[in-house]
Amino acid sequence: METGHDLVGSLCEGLFASLLRRDQRVKAESYVRALLAAEGRKTLRNIAEQMGGESAQQSVHHFISSSSWDWSAVRRSLVQRVEREIAPRAWVVRPLVIPKAGPHSVGVGQQFVPHLGQTVNAQQAYGAWLATEGASVPCNWRLVLPDSWLTDPLRRSRACIPATSRTAGLEECAGDAVRQVAGDPVPRRPVVVDAKGLDAARAVRHFGAGRVPFLLRIGPQTRVRVDSSRLHAYCDAPVAAEQLVTTMKQFRRQAEVHFRGGVTHSGVTAAIPVVVDGVRGRLPMLLLADWPVAGHGPAALWLARPGGMPLPGLLRLARLADTVERDSAQISEGIGIRDFAGRSFQGWHRHITLASVAHLAVVLSGARQASRPRRLTAA
Repeated sequence: METGHDLVGSLCEGLFASLLRRDQRVKAESYVRALLAAEGRKTLRNIAEQMGGESAQQSVHHFISSSSWDWSAVRRSLVQRVEREIAPRAWVVRPLVIPKAGPHSVGVGQQFVPHLGQTVNAQQAYGAWLATEGASVPCNWRLVLPDSWLTDPLRRSRACIPATSRTAGLEECAGDAVRQVAGDPVPRRPVVVDAKGLDAARAVRHFGAGRVPFLLRIGPQTRVRVDSSRLHAYCDAPVAAEQLVTTMKQFRRQAEVHFRGGVTHSGVTAAIPVVVDGVRGRLPMLLLADWPVAGHGPAALWLARPGGMPLPGLLRLARLADTVERDSAQISEGIGIRDFAGRSFQGWHRHITLASVAHLAVVLSGARQASRPRRLTAA
């Protein structure tokens, strides 16, 4: 397999083919190489130093924040390349929170972050990752825009927020991250939403009505009902998910989950038929509890729409969230996925798109140490 300099060049040649001008393709590749090479935070100034020194800073700023190239076309190419390279099992949707000190970065504000359970001054986004057991790559991003950015004409104009951008709940934003890139010619794949704290009913309405398997990570206090149409002897009063799996121990089973490459993980699982209030038609689902080690400690809790998939397959899907968490920490953080400090909507999306390309370069090189991605840029 190609490595180092040749890998990055070959990858960028294919992914940036949609950029009509040669100078844009050259700058996009240079930006990716700079993300892989720069030390510390990947600010525009730091990146410009890798692309020609201080004199390149204005050019880099224009290329990211004001140029005309379409990041969505690059993301579609990225999806198709990742499909070929890693044969993913599923989409994994994961939140990204970018704390900010000031009020000027696009989308920033005092926002409640569900999976953190607290309000922070930050940007929020949802990433759609293609994942298999061995690797995962972010392919699309949906930036959450609070009403304060959408209803203020001056703020909206300064950030160059498109006229098509509208108010949307977190559940819809998470859904958009997949919907924007998951159509033809990309195969329809299961969706795993690793975003604890979302409104379960809203999330199920956005994701659970299709035919493909769907899993939503939930918190211990998420309320569900036993599906009395399948479990006739049980009360169907609303109850916290954690309480249900604690009291219904008869549903626990030893589980062996077989992954590609012959790897087997053992654990304990429970799968309880449930329904979620607020979902039209009482969509049948499973409350899936996954204890990776001998049934001790807190379980990972998921609402699952099996879509015909047996329990071991659902467990494999659930554990893809661990792959994404690992790669987010070990790769994406190191190449500056959170580091864009500009103020424009376009700039944010272009930076994070090129950071996603750099992430794929690291995956393909086999480099799992995000602290040393500069190895890829050796001539």
